[in-house]
Amino acid sequence: MAKLVYDKTGRLVFTKEMKKEEYTILIPMMARIHFSIMSNVFIHYGYKAVLLENEGPEIAQVGLKYVHNDTCYPALLVIGQLIHALQSGKYDVNKTALMITQTGGGCRASNYIHLLRKALVKAGFENVPVISLNMSGLEKNSGFSLTLPMIRRIAAGLIYGDMIMALDNQTKPYEINKGDSAALVQKWIDKLTETLANGHGFTKKEIAENLDSIANDFSKVKVNRVPKVKVGIVGEIYVKYSGLGNNNLEQFLYDQGCEVNLPGILGFALFKVDNRMEDITLYGGSKAKYLVVKKLFNYLISLEELIINSQKKYGFRPNGTYAHTKSLVKGMVGYGSKMGEGWLLTGEMLELIESGFENIVCTQPFGCLPNHINGKGMIRPIKMLDQRANIVAIDYDPGAPKVNQENRIKLMLAVAREQMNKNGKAEPSAD
Repeated sequence: MAKLVYDKTGRLVFTKEMKKEEYTILIPMMARIHFSIMSNVFIHYGYKAVLLENEGPEIAQVGLKYVHNDTCYPALLVIGQLIHALQSGKYDVNKTALMITQTGGGCRASNYIHLLRKALVKAGFENVPVISLNMSGLEKNSGFSLTLPMIRRIAAGLIYGDMIMALDNQTKPYEINKGDSAALVQKWIDKLTETLANGHGFTKKEIAENLDSIANDFSKVKVNRVPKVKVGIVGEIYVKYSGLGNNNLEQFLYDQGCEVNLPGILGFALFKVDNRMEDITLYGGSKAKYLVVKKLFNYLISLEELIINSQKKYGFRPNGTYAHTKSLVKGMVGYGSKMGEGWLLTGEMLELIESGFENIVCTQPFGCLPNHINGKGMIRPIKMLDQRANIVAIDYDPGAPKVNQENRIKLMLAVAREQMNKNGKAEPSAD
């Protein structure tokens, strides 16, 4: 066991010695495809990273045991998943560290790391260090650092994750040979992991080539595109993407015979970078900082164009651009509404409806104020703007019965099927 080192604030630091001794770094799950590629990048750089896949109702119960029940539901699950893993006996707790993201923004997510450390002490794991994954310089650890080459690989992994997720969702519901799409998902996770480890796949030219290859592969899957209910998923970022957080919502909708549209993580990244520029525009600030942020923003926009171009080239349907999504909320929500998912949540709903996914599940942790305002709070204005909107807001928390959530979604789907029949399309049956 490495020597324990604390900083001036009393925080346990992840040291170079811990990396040298190959401490296992546990990473909580959110978006499986994206996080699988990202965790493999860490492994390439010498970290013994493990992406957690432990699920079940006991995760929330562990979280409730060590975190106050008024705390944000994603915090309960993330902390519960990490402590549940430590308690499982699978890992040597004297040679294990935890990793968690820290945004530094106004959302309560910025404080998850402090709640986690408090919970670790309560659970008897006070000697387990916690690594903050952030790009704001909030915390530093001598044994872990985000280098530019690592950041470029992670960014590329997120782009690939968005692409694979989108094509899987457009292919899986219609595939003739069940499992073809899932096999391609795993093939490309493995292939891209190897490519990035070999020092390739993260320049714009290489990303464009790989995106084309991914789209080409998925376009060859044999499909039967019968009419299906099209459902979009929006909401707080964790419960939007995490099967643990939303009771495997994507799979449930697929089992109900739906095609799912889950907007990518790149849109959220663009939103967060754009907010830095909006702050300077609205409240003043450094022009030099604005130009630096603008350069990053333009780079991400260029990656968005690569995704759209590849999808169009091979007959897939891309989501609208970030700029178009932002334009849709003008006059409905101010761009200063940016805590959590902010106006982007409203914008994604409007963009989904415009692109034919008028049936929407708005996922939100109970008590998440930004989502109640920009999600549930905007349902009525959206319906007044477009009567096709068929939106159900689902609260996720430890006390919400899964059957109640699914029954509410089924009612939304019943309305969707009725509308399909009115439009002269055959009613799809659940697979």
